[in-house]
Amino acid sequence: MAIQHKTADKRREMGAAAMRTYPNISHAWGLKENEAALLLGVPDSTYRRWKQAPESARLDANHLERMSLILGIYKALHILLPNKEAANSWLQRANRNPLFAGHTPMERLLNGHVSDLYVVRQHLDAARGGGHA
Repeated sequence: MAIQHKTADKRREMGAAAMRTYPNISHAWGLKENEAALLLGVPDSTYRRWKQAPESARLDANHLERMSLILGIYKALHILLPNKEAANSWLQRANRNPLFAGHTPMERLLNGHVSDLYVVRQHLDAARGGGHA
């Protein structure tokens, strides 16, 4: 069932669970608070409020889609690179793949577009299928 068709209660539950997890991921990736907010597509003040009180987070379909992509990126990195430090730092290392043109994957993610999250997630999923990240 698509995220937008889930009940408000279910979305609230999913949002609270996501906001209990996401700050740990953003910390592992070395993100500043404003960068974590940008990836999630919210103002800094909203991110701080949701981080402090995950149960009060009201993530809409866009936020839940972003969160799903972020969690997928995190999971894929830890499958591809079983060394925790290597997995968490991959996004911060320059990458010669044409998708990144010598920049870091995180630079692409910090453009703030959900499509960039999708591209990185797709790249990692393809690497899990036999290529290399």
